[in-house]
Amino acid sequence: MKSWSLETAREMIPDVRERTARAVEEVEGLEAARERLRPGPARAELDEKIEAVVQRWAREMEALGLDVKGLWLVDFDSGAGYYCWKWPETELDYFHGYEEGFAGRARIQ
Repeated sequence: MKSWSLETAREMIPDVRERTARAVEEVEGLEAARERLRPGPARAELDEKIEAVVQRWAREMEALGLDVKGLWLVDFDSGAGYYCWKWPETELDYFHGYEEGFAGRARIQ
């Protein structure tokens, strides 16, 4: 398990944002196409494609050493808790302890 300093985690944000932006754009396009379809095999196929994009994004984030905590939500383990980033935030500005989770995150001073 990787332990991140705030500085090193913040240096990763441009790459994390770029990868996430690509995945979000792809999912949004698939969702728009999906909404035009009635329930059935074609719509189910788009659901599978959406899930594949999300899973690919999650694997990319994990390969970078991040903890995926939800859709477009990642944590950087600091050894004392997590630096927390969620799309579409532009900076890494939040922290939460191991027990608090996303709901307990606070702005880094």
